[in-house]
Amino acid sequence: MKKVFNKNDFTVIRAEKGAGLGLVTKRDFKKDDFVIEYIGPVLTAEEANKKGGKYLFEINSKWTIDGTTRDNLARYINHSCKPNCEVDTSGKRVFVSAIKRIKAGEELTYDYGEEYFKEYIKPLGCKCSHCTSKKAK
Repeated sequence: MKKVFNKNDFTVIRAEKGAGLGLVTKRDFKKDDFVIEYIGPVLTAEEANKKGGKYLFEINSKWTIDGTTRDNLARYINHSCKPNCEVDTSGKRVFVSAIKRIKAGEELTYDYGEEYFKEYIKPLGCKCSHCTSKKAK
């Protein structure tokens, strides 16, 4: 089954608490609904290592999606320690789905994973709403 998303269902926003940009849905999603696909050219691991950059999504040890194109709205989904989405890979594709009910107007988030968290997020302090609300208490 082909998974299709409508770009008009999303808005790129300035994310809260200094997390850069974020992606907000304009429609509701039920748990387990397909939300959006992370798209871009597929690179070999060697090509990805040479290119470097912020929007490289490693599928496995051989393949990486170069999500730098602005057509890739999924690149604006921020990390959260308490996410509302998760990613699944199928072949050389990455799909984002809802892990709970998401209401129109909510920012989409997923957990970027332990390796990415340790290398890029933890040194600067996690800025997800879950962690910043814990710090405020």
